[in-house]
Amino acid sequence: MSASDESLIPGRKHSEIARSVAQGAAEAEADAEADAEAEETVDARSTDRWLLKRIAAFLGDPPVEFAVRGGARVPAASAPVGRVTFASRATLVSILADPWVRFGDAYSDGSLTVDGDLVEVLEVVYRASTMGDKPSWLRRAADLTHRPHVNTLRGSRDNIHHHYDIGNEFYALWLGDTMAYTCAYYPTSTATLDEAQTAKMHHVCRKVRLKAGESVVEAGCGWGTLALHMARHYGVRVRAFNISHQQVAYARERAAREGLAGQVEYVEDDYRNISGHYDAFVSVGMLEHVGVKNYPTLGRIARRCLGGNGRGLIHSIGRNQPARLQPWIERRIFPGAYAPSLGEMAQIFEPWDLSVLDVENLRLHYAQTLRHWLALYETAGERVRAMFDEKFVRMWRLYLAGSVAAFSTGTLQLFQVVFATADNNDVPWTRAHLYTP
Repeated sequence: MSASDESLIPGRKHSEIARSVAQGAAEAEADAEADAEAEETVDARSTDRWLLKRIAAFLGDPPVEFAVRGGARVPAASAPVGRVTFASRATLVSILADPWVRFGDAYSDGSLTVDGDLVEVLEVVYRASTMGDKPSWLRRAADLTHRPHVNTLRGSRDNIHHHYDIGNEFYALWLGDTMAYTCAYYPTSTATLDEAQTAKMHHVCRKVRLKAGESVVEAGCGWGTLALHMARHYGVRVRAFNISHQQVAYARERAAREGLAGQVEYVEDDYRNISGHYDAFVSVGMLEHVGVKNYPTLGRIARRCLGGNGRGLIHSIGRNQPARLQPWIERRIFPGAYAPSLGEMAQIFEPWDLSVLDVENLRLHYAQTLRHWLALYETAGERVRAMFDEKFVRMWRLYLAGSVAAFSTGTLQLFQVVFATADNNDVPWTRAHLYTP
């Protein structure tokens, strides 16, 4: 604008006009930046929404809402049972790159949260998705990436130490009075955890038809509860093998305190070093730590231990078809663990001409056992946090809740297999003995 032009705008000086123009330019620039930021926000939300849809699709589009904290969300196609929220886009990308391990890690470190009942959310995810270990090319690729821990003599000790030697006090918070860390048996739907664990031990003893004065070898004995039960209620002598130092120390002290040290011997050694001859061979909850390639060895030891009227029982988590354990569980919770199919379990018996007499599936009993453990664990949450940290609390909560979901949806099974030497004709005609005290 020239000096002569100022006369066209009465009462305004050149400086005022300049300020006005500058202010207008600043406002226009701010508007442009706001528009750009808005466009970036829209783009970011679109990207996050796309990533959320990818995760939802991978999980089979379960009735769960997926969201990024403070940002995009993808609603469920039907009434949702809960919401899974990711802390950031980085969390989303990380989980998509390796969902079998990083989903659990993200929950543990708090970068993934679940609103709603955790078990119910996991159940609908397991039913809908490939994360429940159903065979798929993605899962086969994951198996190549995540090699399982080995179960050599040294490897087994390291694996057991990782899980079982983290403190007897910790397990005492949520296993109940029996300190039995295996599937219970619920004779009624209203049975308590301790009642069901005691019923399980009687169930096992009746299946192998224990008689006073007999000898039993137990492969893997936990905190020693079953061995004490067999000695106290059935009058047998027991040698129980275990490679967890803390568990064996606990079991020995308990046997001495209860006056049963003369009937029960706890041996801190691997099942592969069992020797001697016995009337019965019992293994409850150890097979998961053996490894399929070692099944013929376990069968050879069982056959070598048993005389002409020998009989045995193996109690194990299992599957309907061969598949590895969920990689996060195998890496963070149970290194070296494997849940076999019945076909795989046959490798214990067939090479040694051992006759399978009875198979029972207690899958729903284990789901109920885990519900009781989870409830006790949640009650003890503050004490667990004081022992470890918040990440540990969340990690074990996910492990227990995920295990409930795995058994309730049929992803995992619980097999009890009774067997005997081939020439043993002293076998029951019916199952009546199982239910008659």
